[in-house]
Parts: sequence; structure tokens; C-alpha cells
Amino acid sequence: MGFGQQTGLHRPTALIGVGLIALATLTWFDARGMTMAANYGVGADAASYFVALVLLVLGAGHLLAAMRPGIEAEEADWGAVAWILLALTGLIGSIWAGLGFILGSTLLFALTARAFGRRALIADLLIGAVLATLIFLLFNKLLRLALPAGPLERLF
Repeated sequence: MGFGQQTGLHRPTALIGVGLIALATLTWFDARGMTMAANYGVGADAASYFVALVLLVLGAGHLLAAMRPGIEAEEADWGAVAWILLALTGLIGSIWAGLGFILGSTLLFALTARAFGRRALIADLLIGAVLATLIFLLFNKLLRLALPAGPLERLF
């Protein structure tokens, strides 16, 4: 009998929950140490507090899910893992090559959608481009935080 069967606790899910809560705590304390205030708009510390709150909620949700009975491990989908690795490589590669955040995030969105089984590549590229552009503008204009710039970002 395994650990999860004796106590009713699904250990991997609980460990992810604890890790998310630890990351939330680290993010919260890091935000407290930020001394640079925003001249206008929302500062970087507010965004960090928001991220910490989201991580805390996700961690608590994982801990609650870990206590539910009947969680069974599923088979790994290595094809999906390969698509996710390709998506991350596309993001890192486009930023490294100076092609910018928007192109990298567009690739990340479209290839991740493919990993989840969606096969509408053109539509996913368009959706990813719109979302990446909005995120870039949010960070660049509202938060005044610079994201990696490429040819598309220089248009804004």
C-alpha cells in the first residue's frame, strides 16, 4: 500500500501545492523589498503581489485536490510534452535571436494549443499574436516594464 492510499493524500499533488505556496511566499517577500515606485500607473510591486496571490490560490487548490479520494495517475502523453518543449524552445530562441517577446509568445501559445490537441494552427497563431501584443502593451505602457524587444515591438 502506497503513501497516498494509507492517508487519503495524493502526494504528487500535495507536493505541487506546497511548492506553489512556497513560490507565492518568495514572490510576496520579494515584492516587499522593491523600492522603486511607479511614477504613474500600477507599479511592479503590485504586479508581483498579484502573482503571489494567484500562486497562493493555486497552491491551496492543489492541497485541497490532494485530499480528495480517488485520484489516479494518468498515462504520460509524451507527444504533448514534446510540443510544450518545442513551444518553450521557440520562445527562448526568438528572444535570444532578437525577434522579440511578441513573436516568441505567439509561438508559445500556438504550439501549446497544439500540445492540448488543437489543430487550428493559423487561428492559434493569430490568437497568440493578439494576446502577446496586448500583454506587451500592458507591460510596456501601463506597468512601464520593458520586455524583450524585436521588430514588432519597435512599432509601439
